[in-house]
Amino acid sequence: MNDFRELFGNTNIFDDLTRQEGLRSDFAAIDFETANGKRGSVCSVGIVVVRDNRLDDSIYSLIRPRPNYYSYWTTQIHGMTAADTDDASDFPEVWARIVPRIEGLPLIAHNSPFDEGCLKSAHEMYGMPYPDYRFYCTCRAARRLYPSLPNHKLHTVSEHCGFDLRNHHHALADAEACAAIALKILSAYSEDYLQKGEL
Repeated sequence: MNDFRELFGNTNIFDDLTRQEGLRSDFAAIDFETANGKRGSVCSVGIVVVRDNRLDDSIYSLIRPRPNYYSYWTTQIHGMTAADTDDASDFPEVWARIVPRIEGLPLIAHNSPFDEGCLKSAHEMYGMPYPDYRFYCTCRAARRLYPSLPNHKLHTVSEHCGFDLRNHHHALADAEACAAIALKILSAYSEDYLQKGEL
């Protein structure tokens, strides 16, 4: 098996998510949807908080995007329009409610460069200091662990991991799928090392 420290795309993931006495799965799976082609135009966020292998919290919020317009193509993807978010809070207000609930947790996303880019761009757009959030990627990990899959899109990997993703491109549903994939990967890692007597 590949070194787990490389699976999620960061060599510190071993220390972040495991400990010698057994598997420690404390993380927040996160997914953003955007209103248009601008990474900072986040219009919804879904977060699933996992502690000790169990769902501890879930968060979903609409966000009034900036710039505040929806492109045809993004609406085709997630079905949202300006009517859905005209009365929503701006990103700073939404994120201020989220921060205490994910404090100290690594963030995991499927195709993390997209979601990390969204979060950084939104912070920059509003002149907010960007904390040093640690992002890890289930898509990258899945490519290494499940190379025989036809592709490594979220719905394909989640199905392989036994999660029924019924509302793809809803931010909370996608975050739930990402959390399920991460737990499956962590479990496989734990079993592998237990068999080797190394965990």
